[in-house]
Amino acid sequence: MTELPTTRPAPSAGGSGQGGRRKRTPRVGTVIRTERITPHMIRVVLGGDGLAGFPAGEFTDHYVKLLFAPAGASYPAPFDVERIEAELPRDQWPVTRTYTVRAWDAASGELTIDFVHHGDQGLAGPWAAAARPGDVIQLMGPGGAYAPHPEADWHLLAGDESALPAIAATLHRLPAGARVLALVEVTGPEEEQTDLVVPPGVDLRWLHRGDALPGVALVQAVQATPLPPGNGHVFVHGEANAVRDLRRHLRAERGLDPEFTSISGYWRRGDTEDRWQAGKREWNAAIEAEDAATPVG
Repeated sequence: MTELPTTRPAPSAGGSGQGGRRKRTPRVGTVIRTERITPHMIRVVLGGDGLAGFPAGEFTDHYVKLLFAPAGASYPAPFDVERIEAELPRDQWPVTRTYTVRAWDAASGELTIDFVHHGDQGLAGPWAAAARPGDVIQLMGPGGAYAPHPEADWHLLAGDESALPAIAATLHRLPAGARVLALVEVTGPEEEQTDLVVPPGVDLRWLHRGDALPGVALVQAVQATPLPPGNGHVFVHGEANAVRDLRRHLRAERGLDPEFTSISGYWRRGDTEDRWQAGKREWNAAIEAEDAATPVG
């Protein structure tokens, strides 16, 4: 990934607005602390009264929409996005980036988000690198759609850095003794997260891409892995091209039931999140059409 945004096509949070349009309700998180957990991963912990009652917990792939005001913007957080878009030129609108919730601690009111950082590339990564206690960020959410089925015979979790927060949250939620294979692609051994809690029964395998394109190692590993008998629950997320190949492999070639597979591209190589989001509906529609035309093996 360039910035590896954890994107997905979900509605904005908040109540319904007039004319069927959803009212986007903002929250403001205050930076409590930051930590560089690998050379290219920064953990930011947010808190403050703006997160009171944050409704996370149902899913393990919860995500938030972070809103970044452009340089020199005259409006502080919290700001009214609809009003800004109605009254100001487009170059003064806030920019949205979507990130998975690494953890939410309702007791302490702390929201943890992990950011990939590659120097000055991207928007959210540099913000996380420069964040200091007391800084604020506006956000919307959470959204989400996946949690491990407690009665599944086995689980397959596969993804790159963008899916790692959701995979980590899933490992925390699994029932005791669950049979799990987790395949996580990262750049190299230095990007393995040593603080990741791995319950008994979980086979965690780090895949190192090195100089290969993102997703190549992940696709090869999944394709080469025998799946156990019984009813499995599958979570596969990451770079869109790799995810497309894995979706075809798991559903068409392996014959897995779509009802028990959560498979989606969080980002696409060569695209910003804005471009990816703009074309994601058409991308998904094309894949659905391809799936419908492909006989199940």
